[in-house]
Amino acid sequence: MTLAWSSLLVSNMGPISVRDATARDAAAIADIWNPIIRETVVTFNPVERSAAAIVEMIATRQTAGHAFLVIELDGRVSGFGSYSQFRAGLGYAGCMEHTINLAPQIQGRGAGRILLGTLEAHAARAGHHVMVAAITGANSASIGFHLAMDYFEVGRLPEVGWKFGRYHDLVLMQKFMPAR
Repeated sequence: MTLAWSSLLVSNMGPISVRDATARDAAAIADIWNPIIRETVVTFNPVERSAAAIVEMIATRQTAGHAFLVIELDGRVSGFGSYSQFRAGLGYAGCMEHTINLAPQIQGRGAGRILLGTLEAHAARAGHHVMVAAITGANSASIGFHLAMDYFEVGRLPEVGWKFGRYHDLVLMQKFMPAR
């Protein structure tokens, strides 16, 4: 799956595309993800991702029929997004949770909207009912982004994430996928 969306970004950015991730993208994904893991509370996970672990994650998600996508700017991987089942068990089979991470140079320029829209379209085509976003409570930019993408807050879990010597809140937001 390759989609061109260059007209949706600001004029000073080159053409972008969204495509399925491959094993060859793992190092570039790690280069984007690991500084976020190391330096921010965007994720509560403190363990950096190896290229090998990312290759396995790509294969596992795609084999399950879930998307793992990259967004390219001028032919270079500049972000990624994926989704998988929110919780284990058949009762949650229609409820997905996504993650999106972008390189700093494309943040705030429409790439997140493109990537999330593509993930949602994939999930809707697969017949999934709900997409969930689990966001650090202090990440007001991500909360605002999801509100702009028609997500709504469904819960706030105080002090459930631990990172950098303190607890952080988790905000759960969701969006219903269009019926098939």
